[in-house]
Amino acid sequence: MRGRDKSRPGTMNRAPRREAGFTLIEVLVAAAVMGIAVAGILGGLSTASRNAARLTQMDRAALLARQKMDEILVDPGIPRKRPMQGFFDPNVAGGTTAGWNAVVVPFEAAPGAGPGQWVLDRVEVEVWWMDGQTRHSFSMEGFRRGILRPGDL
Repeated sequence: MRGRDKSRPGTMNRAPRREAGFTLIEVLVAAAVMGIAVAGILGGLSTASRNAARLTQMDRAALLARQKMDEILVDPGIPRKRPMQGFFDPNVAGGTTAGWNAVVVPFEAAPGAGPGQWVLDRVEVEVWWMDGQTRHSFSMEGFRRGILRPGDL
């Protein structure tokens, strides 16, 4: 209740009024907390983006290596112990320079095996690609059965 202020005739006592809002310190603390949170989120997004790009490159390399491995495994005319290499079309390799190296070597043959007998071949395929100035590679190996030719062992 309001009453008369006896020290000053004609005035009423008023309860102190509290202003609504934030103090400058509260605003500065809130801004600092938000800045730290945004910096952390942007750092996490940046890392996630780099990891996704690297994973995409590795997936593409694995698919290209598998494709080249399949081509070699089904072609019995590919000579043994002779390194092969080539480049991939940039449209297939994600717009980057990419290539492959492969070699077929006899892995296991029966004792005293000669031309016309069965042999187990080891096929090694390496796919490489450029990421800026950095060369990355992905290797794969497989096995196939073949018939020995003169000079294979």
